[in-house]
Amino acid sequence: MSAEDGGERPLRPVRSFVLRQGRMSPAQTRAFTELLPRYGVPFTDAPLRFAEVYGRSAPVVLEIGFGMGETTAAIAHAHPDRDFLGIEVHAPGVGALCKRIEALDLANLRVIRHDAVEVVERMIPPGSLAGIHVYFPDPWPKKRHHKRRLLQPAFVHALAQRLVPGGYLHAATDWEAYAQEMLATLGAEPLLANTVADFAPRPAWRPQTKFETRGLALGHGVFDLVFTRKGSDP
Repeated sequence: MSAEDGGERPLRPVRSFVLRQGRMSPAQTRAFTELLPRYGVPFTDAPLRFAEVYGRSAPVVLEIGFGMGETTAAIAHAHPDRDFLGIEVHAPGVGALCKRIEALDLANLRVIRHDAVEVVERMIPPGSLAGIHVYFPDPWPKKRHHKRRLLQPAFVHALAQRLVPGGYLHAATDWEAYAQEMLATLGAEPLLANTVADFAPRPAWRPQTKFETRGLALGHGVFDLVFTRKGSDP
């Protein structure tokens, strides 16, 4: 099936991250070793059945690149009626979020440590997500690295396909050039509609992240984008 027929577009092979061995605290190491088997979802080539993952049927929100997990855990804790799935590749952040899941006893939050592009392509069924969060992804500011930016057209199309009609994609960045690129890319996706004319106010339910705080301290603006999935494929 071709992209024009509403099928999958081939996702780009260039990765949006460089896997570095960051330092892990003893607590993060313990959490990564002992808690990831409990709160993690292994990567597979089979679509997930969310009701089996969470033991219930509830709206599912995917977060891509949760960093150290502060915002992810806070949102999941504040919204027990929804289930959350966080994707991150860096071990310190995965360990830190597993530790938060245990401390807050979050039955509605699970973690996948793998490349988000492959997770979305192989594990997330079309029309299965109530929302998608992409907060402060690596801006790859050098022009020669722009190809590594996460929200490229093919991946945005794949994300849009995974949303239920009316589901939302919420992105945020403190890099204005990347924000403008995101706005253009999301705006060009036929399956998505902007909820406002251009950039959206920060929703009250999104906590201010450490990246946002750092950006504000550097005098950067912070740009939120909230798009929703249209009712049917064009």
